[in-house]
Amino acid sequence: MEQNEQPVFGIEKLYVKDLSLEVPNAPEVFLEREAPQIQIQLNSGGRPVGDNVFEVVLTVTVTASIGEKTVFLVEVGQAGVFRIQNVPQEQMEPLIAVACPNILFPYAREVVSDAVTRAGFQPIVLQPVNFEAMYLQRLQEQEQAQAPTEVPIQ
Repeated sequence: MEQNEQPVFGIEKLYVKDLSLEVPNAPEVFLEREAPQIQIQLNSGGRPVGDNVFEVVLTVTVTASIGEKTVFLVEVGQAGVFRIQNVPQEQMEPLIAVACPNILFPYAREVVSDAVTRAGFQPIVLQPVNFEAMYLQRLQEQEQAQAPTEVPIQ
């Protein structure tokens, strides 16, 4: 890499790509006194959309339920368009899998909290997420899945 080819990592645009809110058991669910159980799922992925430009989407799904009854379900696809250039290939995946979701998460958290509040519920405060640990765990799982299994020789 030449000296004038400094690595570039920048945000071009941040936006809500997908937003879904369901309150399937309203209005009866508002009469419940029991606190709901909250389940949170996170997923992220990236794709190239131009020369040195990538879209990364962080999907956050929050499901609140009491027993078998769904109180609410909110899904947010918080997206960003990032310019990444002059970055070594081995650093691209960590940027897309760790750095970009770290940038997107606070925005997704705000959208989730706002949607839940507007639906008439107490806000959901999503705790910070360690995307680096999630990425390293996924790498370890992939390595274990690719590890050759020992076959006994008879």
